Amino acid sequence: MALSTHTTSTGFLLPSIHSAPPFFTQQPNPATQATLTEHWTKLILSYARFRRLFTLRVEDAETTGGDWDEVLRNPRINRKLPPSHLQYIISQMVTKDLAVHEPAKQTRSVLLYWRLPEEWAEVLHEWASSTGQLNTIMTFYEIIEPLIPSELSNLPISLLKKMIVILTKTARAQVIAVADGEGVRFLPGTSGR
Repeated sequence: MALSTHTTSTGFLLPSIHSAPPFFTQQPNPATQATLTEHWTKLILSYARFRRLFTLRVEDAETTGGDWDEVLRNPRINRKLPPSHLQYIISQMVTKDLAVHEPAKQTRSVLLYWRLPEEWAEVLHEWASSTGQLNTIMTFYEIIEPLIPSELSNLPISLLKKMIVILTKTARAQVIAVADGEGVRFLPGTSGR
Protein backbone atom coordinates (compact mmCIF):
# COMPACT_ATOMS: atom_id res chain seq x y z
CA MET A 1 0.00 0.00 0.00
CA ALA A 2 1.42 3.35 -1.02
CA LEU A 3 1.40 6.11 1.56
CA SER A 4 -0.40 9.24 0.50
CA THR A 5 -1.43 12.57 1.89
CA HIS A 6 -5.11 13.10 2.63
CA THR A 7 -7.20 16.23 3.08
CA THR A 8 -9.64 16.10 6.00
CA SER A 9 -13.22 17.35 5.96
CA THR A 10 -12.02 20.59 7.57
CA GLY A 11 -9.46 21.14 4.79
CA PHE A 12 -6.36 20.12 6.74
CA LEU A 13 -3.75 18.19 4.75
CA LEU A 14 -2.63 15.13 6.69
CA PRO A 15 0.96 14.02 6.00
CA SER A 16 1.59 10.71 4.26
CA ILE A 17 2.92 9.16 7.49
CA HIS A 18 -0.67 9.34 8.79
CA SER A 19 -1.44 6.50 6.32
CA ALA A 20 1.19 4.19 7.85
CA PRO A 21 -0.28 1.72 10.38
CA PRO A 22 2.90 1.76 12.58
CA PHE A 23 2.40 5.51 13.07
CA PHE A 24 -0.48 4.68 15.42
CA THR A 25 1.50 2.22 17.55
CA GLN A 26 4.11 2.82 20.23
CA GLN A 27 7.39 1.41 18.96
CA PRO A 28 9.75 -0.70 21.10
CA ASN A 29 12.87 0.84 19.51
CA PRO A 30 13.59 4.16 21.32
CA ALA A 31 15.03 5.86 18.20
CA THR A 32 12.00 4.89 16.10
CA GLN A 33 9.63 6.01 18.87
CA ALA A 34 11.45 9.36 19.16
CA THR A 35 11.02 9.94 15.41
CA LEU A 36 7.32 9.02 15.55
CA THR A 37 6.79 11.26 18.59
CA GLU A 38 8.40 14.14 16.70
CA HIS A 39 6.04 13.53 13.74
CA TRP A 40 3.03 13.34 16.07
CA THR A 41 4.10 16.55 17.82
CA LYS A 42 4.38 18.43 14.51
CA LEU A 43 1.04 17.03 13.35
CA ILE A 44 -0.77 17.90 16.59
CA LEU A 45 0.61 21.46 16.71
CA SER A 46 -0.03 22.20 13.04
CA TYR A 47 -3.58 20.81 13.27
CA ALA A 48 -4.23 22.77 16.46
CA ARG A 49 -3.04 25.96 14.75
CA PHE A 50 -5.15 25.22 11.65
CA ARG A 51 -8.28 24.63 13.75
CA ARG A 52 -7.39 27.12 16.54
CA LEU A 53 -7.55 24.37 19.15
CA PHE A 54 -5.82 25.06 22.44
CA THR A 55 -6.53 21.96 24.51
CA LEU A 56 -5.72 18.29 23.99
CA ARG A 57 -6.87 15.61 26.43
CA VAL A 58 -6.01 11.92 26.63
CA GLU A 59 -9.79 11.34 26.44
CA ASP A 60 -9.74 12.80 22.91
CA ALA A 61 -8.19 9.50 21.77
CA GLU A 62 -11.24 7.67 23.13
CA THR A 63 -13.95 10.07 21.96
CA THR A 64 -15.48 9.72 18.52
CA GLY A 65 -16.74 12.80 16.74
CA GLY A 66 -14.56 15.24 18.71
CA ASP A 67 -12.32 18.04 17.49
CA TRP A 68 -9.31 15.72 17.26
CA ASP A 69 -10.96 12.81 15.42
CA GLU A 70 -9.40 13.61 12.03
CA VAL A 71 -5.89 13.42 13.44
CA LEU A 72 -6.10 10.75 16.12
CA ARG A 73 -7.92 8.28 13.84
CA ASN A 74 -7.51 7.00 10.32
CA PRO A 75 -10.56 4.99 9.28
CA ARG A 76 -9.03 4.36 5.81
CA ILE A 77 -6.49 2.01 7.45
CA ASN A 78 -8.64 1.14 10.47
CA ARG A 79 -6.26 2.72 13.00
CA LYS A 80 -6.59 5.05 15.96
CA LEU A 81 -4.06 6.36 18.45
CA PRO A 82 -4.42 4.52 21.77
CA PRO A 83 -4.89 6.75 24.84
CA SER A 84 -1.66 5.42 26.39
CA HIS A 85 0.31 6.46 23.30
CA LEU A 86 -1.30 9.92 23.30
CA GLN A 87 -0.42 10.21 27.00
CA TYR A 88 3.22 9.50 26.12
CA ILE A 89 3.21 12.06 23.27
CA ILE A 90 1.63 14.68 25.55
CA SER A 91 4.28 14.06 28.23
CA GLN A 92 7.03 14.53 25.64
CA MET A 93 5.43 17.79 24.44
CA VAL A 94 5.36 19.08 28.03
CA THR A 95 9.02 18.09 28.49
CA LYS A 96 9.91 20.13 25.38
CA ASP A 97 7.83 23.16 26.51
CA LEU A 98 5.43 22.77 23.59
CA ALA A 99 2.53 22.24 25.98
CA VAL A 100 1.73 22.67 29.66
CA HIS A 101 -0.59 20.64 31.87
CA GLU A 102 -3.89 22.50 32.13
CA PRO A 103 -5.19 22.49 34.75
CA ALA A 104 -1.98 22.05 36.70
CA LYS A 105 -1.33 19.02 38.93
CA GLN A 106 -2.76 16.49 36.47
CA THR A 107 -1.31 14.82 33.36
CA ARG A 108 -4.30 14.05 31.14
CA SER A 109 -4.98 17.48 29.63
CA VAL A 110 -2.64 20.09 28.14
CA LEU A 111 -2.69 23.60 26.80
CA LEU A 112 -0.90 23.44 23.45
CA TYR A 113 1.71 25.98 22.43
CA TRP A 114 1.29 26.08 18.67
CA ARG A 115 2.63 29.56 19.29
CA LEU A 116 4.98 29.98 22.22
CA PRO A 117 3.78 32.35 24.98
CA GLU A 118 6.53 34.83 23.97
CA GLU A 119 5.18 34.85 20.40
CA TRP A 120 1.63 35.29 21.69
CA ALA A 121 2.82 38.20 23.86
CA GLU A 122 4.10 39.95 20.71
CA VAL A 123 0.76 39.30 18.96
CA LEU A 124 -1.08 40.73 21.98
CA HIS A 125 1.02 43.89 22.17
CA GLU A 126 0.80 44.43 18.41
CA TRP A 127 -3.00 44.02 18.64
CA ALA A 128 -3.20 46.54 21.50
CA SER A 129 -1.08 48.98 19.56
CA SER A 130 -2.85 48.58 16.20
CA THR A 131 -6.34 48.87 17.75
CA GLY A 132 -5.52 51.99 19.75
CA GLN A 133 -5.58 50.26 23.15
CA LEU A 134 -2.25 51.59 24.48
CA ASN A 135 -2.70 53.30 27.87
CA THR A 136 -6.26 51.99 28.05
CA ILE A 137 -7.36 49.67 30.84
CA MET A 138 -8.98 46.52 29.44
CA THR A 139 -10.51 43.51 31.14
CA PHE A 140 -9.30 40.07 30.14
CA TYR A 141 -12.77 39.40 28.71
CA GLU A 142 -12.50 42.41 26.37
CA ILE A 143 -9.26 40.96 24.99
CA ILE A 144 -10.42 37.40 24.38
CA GLU A 145 -13.97 38.39 23.33
CA PRO A 146 -13.33 41.55 21.28
CA LEU A 147 -16.11 43.29 19.36
CA ILE A 148 -14.16 42.65 16.17
CA PRO A 149 -12.78 39.08 16.06
CA SER A 150 -9.00 38.88 16.20
CA GLU A 151 -6.21 36.35 16.63
CA LEU A 152 -6.86 36.67 20.36
CA SER A 153 -10.52 35.65 20.16
CA ASN A 154 -11.36 32.71 22.47
CA LEU A 155 -7.82 32.53 23.82
CA PRO A 156 -7.63 30.58 27.10
CA ILE A 157 -7.35 32.93 30.11
CA SER A 158 -4.37 30.99 31.45
CA LEU A 159 -2.44 31.66 28.23
CA LEU A 160 -3.50 35.32 28.24
CA LYS A 161 -2.14 35.68 31.79
CA LYS A 162 1.22 34.19 30.71
CA MET A 163 1.37 36.64 27.81
CA ILE A 164 0.66 39.59 30.11
CA VAL A 165 3.37 38.46 32.56
CA ILE A 166 5.84 38.43 29.66
CA LEU A 167 4.78 41.94 28.64
CA THR A 168 5.04 43.25 32.23
CA LYS A 169 8.64 42.01 32.41
CA THR A 170 9.45 44.18 29.39
CA ALA A 171 7.46 47.19 30.73
CA ARG A 172 4.83 46.90 27.97
CA ALA A 173 1.89 46.01 30.21
CA GLN A 174 0.67 46.61 33.74
CA VAL A 175 -1.86 44.44 35.57
CA ILE A 176 -4.66 46.51 37.08
CA ALA A 177 -7.39 45.47 39.53
CA VAL A 178 -10.83 46.18 38.06
CA ALA A 179 -14.33 45.80 39.52
CA ASP A 180 -14.95 42.33 38.10
CA GLY A 181 -11.45 40.84 38.33
CA GLU A 182 -8.21 41.67 36.64
CA GLY A 183 -7.43 44.02 33.83
CA VAL A 184 -4.39 45.21 31.99
CA ARG A 185 -3.03 48.49 30.69
CA PHE A 186 -0.85 48.15 27.61
CA LEU A 187 2.09 50.52 27.50
CA PRO A 188 4.12 51.67 24.54
CA GLY A 189 7.51 50.14 24.56
CA THR A 190 9.84 48.20 22.45
CA SER A 191 9.73 44.52 21.73
CA GLY A 192 11.35 42.23 24.25
CA ARG A 193 13.04 40.34 21.42
